[in-house]
Parts: sequence; structure tokens; C-alpha cells
Amino acid sequence: MEQLSLFDYAETAAPLASRLRPNTLDSFIGQTHLLGPGRLLRQLIDQDTIPSMIFWGPPGVGKTTLASIIAARTRADFINFSAVTSGIREIKEVMAKAEVSRQMGLRTLVFVDEIHRFNKAQQDAFLPYVEKGSIILIGATTENPSFEINAALLSRCRVFVLQALTDDDLVELLQRALTDDKGFGHLNVEIADELLRAIATFANGDARTALNALEMAVTNGEMSAEKTVVTREGLEQCISRKSLLYDKNGEEHYNLISALHKSMRNSDPDAAVYWLARMLEAGEDPLYIARRLIRFATEDVGLADHQALPLTVSVYQACHFLGMPECNIHLAQAVIYLSLAPRSNSVYKAYEHAKKDALNMLSEPVPLVIRNGVTGLMRDLNYGSGYIYAHDTEEKIARMDCLPESLKGARYYHPSESGQEGVQKERLARSLEYRNSSPDT
Repeated sequence: MEQLSLFDYAETAAPLASRLRPNTLDSFIGQTHLLGPGRLLRQLIDQDTIPSMIFWGPPGVGKTTLASIIAARTRADFINFSAVTSGIREIKEVMAKAEVSRQMGLRTLVFVDEIHRFNKAQQDAFLPYVEKGSIILIGATTENPSFEINAALLSRCRVFVLQALTDDDLVELLQRALTDDKGFGHLNVEIADELLRAIATFANGDARTALNALEMAVTNGEMSAEKTVVTREGLEQCISRKSLLYDKNGEEHYNLISALHKSMRNSDPDAAVYWLARMLEAGEDPLYIARRLIRFATEDVGLADHQALPLTVSVYQACHFLGMPECNIHLAQAVIYLSLAPRSNSVYKAYEHAKKDALNMLSEPVPLVIRNGVTGLMRDLNYGSGYIYAHDTEEKIARMDCLPESLKGARYYHPSESGQEGVQKERLARSLEYRNSSPDT
């Protein structure tokens, strides 16, 4: 069979993402938590008992595709609405037709993309038709439905959360595109597995982005009569970012996070921001970086700066709310702050030392004085005997040993004098002096 030229193919074919849109659940990739065997949504579809629903999830995870598959499986007319271009007049026209269909025994499935863009009046226009069953409404949104959809409408819909596709999901999709006749099956495309995974990383959970990137790479591949070859250099040009060819699970991932951590530890904000940018622009998950910053805030800054931990937790929340690219400056703020914060690893060292003793002495009994004597038998066994409630003392400190006998006098926390931890050092010294003194001194 004569091989079609890529130019001729591109001139006549729809975009790859459209050509490969699945039309059955078996060909649908991802969302196994909803569509796997025995899962609720799969059962509703198989039993043809679907209610009105809201699909909440990031772009490119299959919300529109899933709605069209459901419409075909449930033998209903499928109407695709866009919240961007449709107003109340269009809504009422469609609802009137749906009501006529209902009276004739036909169901209408109305899919509303970006339903969060509808205002309250537009959303209210759906409500009576959803209530009396004229339509099955499936809304798709990238925003939290609790905040963006009217409570009355939301209460009549089930919310299903669609998750971003994993890299493995996207690699499977890309491999299907290379072999499917609707994709590039006729071109004999040669592309390394690592490049497919690089595209998956670049797409960051978005199937449409992954397929568009593959289509561009193949279109610009090195063609011959026998095959089309996608090279690393060609892919880099198509996605315009060399650093995106980065394996989030490989050695470079750990090299870069190590570089970021050690640059901050060395109080070098310029190097730290550079390594941060390298990771983010390579497609690293911003929440992963935010989690590492939270760890750094305690491991390397600790009590020397009491704002380091709440700041990094706030930045994690900002990254969760905004995502990339908007959250990049929040991460940069945290990285610069941590790079210039006073240093203390006293908390880290205290736990590591205590962990060593704990593992070696797992059977060491809790001292009777700090056991809770909640029953008569426990009190008869001297549980809590001699316990002093610290708040009842003038110093707010009780002279009693809280460590097991074999560890009496052990010290794990050795505060530094860096930043605010100097205050902790003074307080600890006063506590030790009082607890080790006799009542008469």
C-alpha cells in the first residue's frame, strides 16, 4: 500500500486529539477509580441509570469524551453546550426541545462545558428541567463546584472528581496514537520510549496537550520512504524547552532537588531560584517542590525562625489553589526566604537521636508518675502517683522525671543561638536548672 505523505495527511485530517477521541469505555484511558470494574460510575452507566452529574477535574482528562460515551451508552440525544457562547435564550430553546422529547419518551443528555462560567441566572434556567427529568445534565468544570455552582443545582447533581492522567496513562495514549490507523499507524513512526515519557511529563496530566505535542513532533520528524523518525533535537524544538526532556522519576530529578536544597542550606538565594526554575520549567510538580520546602523549613531552619514553617505551608496551599504557571512566584518567595533565614538543625538532630534510643528501647515502660490512672485498679497500681500538674506551680514546671529510668538525664534537644532559637535556649536552661534543683534551693 502506498504510504501517504505527511503533508497530504495533515492537510485533510482533523487534529490528532480529535481523531483519537475514544467512543467506548474500553478505549477510554484513565479514571479507573470511577470506571474500573465495580466502581460507582461504571455501574450507573452499565445499568443505564445515570443521574445528572458534575465532572470536576483539570483540563484534558476526558470530561467531554466521557459525556459523549455516556450519551451513546444510555441511548439519549446528546447536546453539547458551551458556557462561553450560550446565554439564557439558547438554554431555554434547548430545554423546550428536550421537554418535547421527554413527552415522546426520549431522553436528552445536555453536556455543559465550563459550567462554572454560567452566572446564577443561567444556572437557574436548568433547574426546573433537571428537577422534572426533562434532561440529564452533565456539567464539566475545572473549578471547585462547591464555590462555582448554585447550591440548588449542585444538590440535584452527583459530583465525580476526575483526576489528572498519570505519566503511564499518557504514555499508553501516545503509544496507541503511534499504532492506531486513526493516528500515525500508517507512518511507521520511530520514537524512543524516553521521548514518549518526556512528552507525558511535559503534558502534566493533560491528554490533549500530550497528543498535540506528539503530532507536532511527528509532523516535524525526519521522513524517509520507510519511516518517520522523531529525534530528541526535533522534540526539543517542537516544545521549545530543552529542559522539559526531564524524567521526574530518574536521577536528574534527584540531582536537581538536591541542588535546590543544598543551595538554600548554603544561604545562596540566586542558585536556589535557578534550580527552582530548572525544575518547574522542566515540568516538575509544584506540590512536590512545596513539600520539600516544608521539610527544609523544619530540618534546616527550625526554631531559629518561627515563620519558616507557616510560610511554606501557606505556599503549598497557594500552589494547590493556583497551579502552574501562577504559583511559580510563590515558590520563589519561599525559596528566597528560606535561603536567607537563620539556620538551625537542632530539631532534626533531636528527633534522630531520640529515634535511635526509641528503636533500641521499644519495651521501656512509661514511668508510673506520668501514666493516666483512670480506673481504680490503675490507681491501686500507683498509676499517676506523685504526678504534679505544672500549671499549679508558680514556675509552671514540675520537678519530676518524664523519661524512663534507663534514660534519666538524657538530652536530645540542643538549641543553637541562631535567630529566635536563642530564646528557646534560655528557656530550656531555666527549665533544666529548676527541674534538677532540690525543693529547698
